[in-house]
Amino acid sequence: MICGIGTDVGKTVASAIITESLQADYWKPIQAGDLHFSDSDRVKALISNSKTVIHPNAYALQTPASPHWAAELDQITICIDDIVEPTTANHLVIEGAGGVYVPLNNQETIMDLIKPDYTVVLVSRHYLGSINHTLLTIEALLNKGKKIGGIVFSGAENKATESIILQKTKIQFLGRIDEEPYFDARVISQYAELFNEALQTI
Repeated sequence: MICGIGTDVGKTVASAIITESLQADYWKPIQAGDLHFSDSDRVKALISNSKTVIHPNAYALQTPASPHWAAELDQITICIDDIVEPTTANHLVIEGAGGVYVPLNNQETIMDLIKPDYTVVLVSRHYLGSINHTLLTIEALLNKGKKIGGIVFSGAENKATESIILQKTKIQFLGRIDEEPYFDARVISQYAELFNEALQTI
């Protein structure tokens, strides 16, 4: 499961790279907004293998907002029991929404979607405060008994930030996604090759 330290940190690009690298299936349980070109559509456009199946969202909400609020605007309530993992014999890459404590309803959050047998890949992007957000997210995941397979850094490299996060957490570094001019299927394929060896270890 691909989780982020917040929103707009690069989860979808990371999901596309990991999906392509493993030729895995992809599933975004909850899409909030951008239904004309959703994260599922983006991943489909970015991968080039013929094995991946893109599974439909459990919830597709109209408003780009926290799922609990987007659902309320759509006059529905998200029920976690209705978010059923698709059946597949393939690897499955699951993309979260926002950070791990983004609310789904009045009781549950993205954290509650992370099942005991899931392996989390955390995406961190450098900005002022990102060290704190990354360390808090890792602590929250571990406190809830979640398995963290590794961390991906997204965006411009910041060695001071990355080294202190890796030193303090001992989380495996899976790779870096640089600030590219654009992402297309060719760029994603190149990253997929770079990530492949590390991904085989988790």
